[in-house]
Amino acid sequence: MHETLSLFELNNVVRSLIEQHLDGEYWLQAEMAEARLTANGHFYIEFVEKDQRGATVARARATMWARTYSLLAPLFERATGQHLRAGLKVRVLVSVSFHELYGYSLNIVNIDPTYTLGDILQRRRQILEQLQLDGIADDNRSLPLPRLLRRIAVVSSATAAGYGDFCDQLHHNAYGLAFTTRLFAATMQGTGTEESILAALEAILTDDGDGWDCAVIIRGGGATTDLADFDSYALAAAVAQMPMPVIVGIGHERDETVLDHVAHTSVKTPTAAAEFLIAHGAAELATIGDCQARITGAARRRVESAMQHLRALTAHLPTLVALRRERAHRHIDSLAQRIAAAPRRHIDGAAMRLQLTHARLAQATRLRLQAERLRLQAAELRAAALDPQRQLQRGYSITYDSTGRIITRATALRPGQTIVTRLADGTLTATVATVATPDTPTTNTQPGT
Repeated sequence: MHETLSLFELNNVVRSLIEQHLDGEYWLQAEMAEARLTANGHFYIEFVEKDQRGATVARARATMWARTYSLLAPLFERATGQHLRAGLKVRVLVSVSFHELYGYSLNIVNIDPTYTLGDILQRRRQILEQLQLDGIADDNRSLPLPRLLRRIAVVSSATAAGYGDFCDQLHHNAYGLAFTTRLFAATMQGTGTEESILAALEAILTDDGDGWDCAVIIRGGGATTDLADFDSYALAAAVAQMPMPVIVGIGHERDETVLDHVAHTSVKTPTAAAEFLIAHGAAELATIGDCQARITGAARRRVESAMQHLRALTAHLPTLVALRRERAHRHIDSLAQRIAAAPRRHIDGAAMRLQLTHARLAQATRLRLQAERLRLQAAELRAAALDPQRQLQRGYSITYDSTGRIITRATALRPGQTIVTRLADGTLTATVATVATPDTPTTNTQPGT
């Protein structure tokens, strides 16, 4: 029969076994799921291990006592640029302990910063590789930088000293360049950094009616340990796909994030971002000044050339006037000769035209007389042929009524009517007895006295 133990007794047995068999120190690699620094300086951690599907397969509590934390934390931050926080993967030297009251725990006695640094660099490399695979890593860097960068959309914290330094340096530049800036406020460290910056970038796109020349993302001052929030695929993809050049000035001289690799221009600090914009404007101003100088020089040379030409013309003016006067006189003489000869030529021409007209008129008259003579002869022949006396001699007669009107139709006569018939050798008078038509038989008339 097994001995019955109390919970304390059982935990004491477990503790003895652990101290007996696990009395050394072990290097452990795991992810910090939770991390909490207490007021007394102790640092409490919840370690987890996950499988390839992301499921947690192991969990353990760990403690870095205040004395150890005060030594290891600064060394870790200087080496990695990160402070100890949840989400980091670390390699730590631990001893295993078991307490009857608090249970199983790990005591951290040392930490390997190079492991975490390698994990950070690997994660950053994976993000950049994914951006390359998606074909967007170079999108923003390939955008042309406008010649004039005047309207600047700024993503920063409204209370950040770096934002104030940026604006002061930009608006009080030595060249007198005018810039228009507008702050799109965002959280630049801590919880919600990624979501806040993404919202600010979206606001810039929504507000594109203002025609922003570029966007500037700046974060100055503070600890470099908060820069891990900028190693985000979502944030890097948003910056890479902005339709305007993005200038990034985040952290200090030695800091670097994924955004530095995808932004159009990467500088180290907010003031460096202002210096870049000012230098760009100064270069354009110098180009304009150079163009102005060249235009002024060209205009001056053109004026000098024109003055020389004018002086030359002035020197040659008397000769030119004399030549022009002589040419005008020759022209007037020529006109006078042409005017004097013109009436004679006109009269001669008119005389010739008159002679031609007279000849054509005489010929036309002769031709017209001959034609009219021929027509007259033809008319005489026709008139002779139609002479009534000749017709009478051929056997025809002409009948008149009592009034002397020629009778051409039988129906115009009435019985008893007196008619006179003219023959070639005389006339006869008769009285109409009957009138015959084609429908009635012919009746002779009785001769008159």
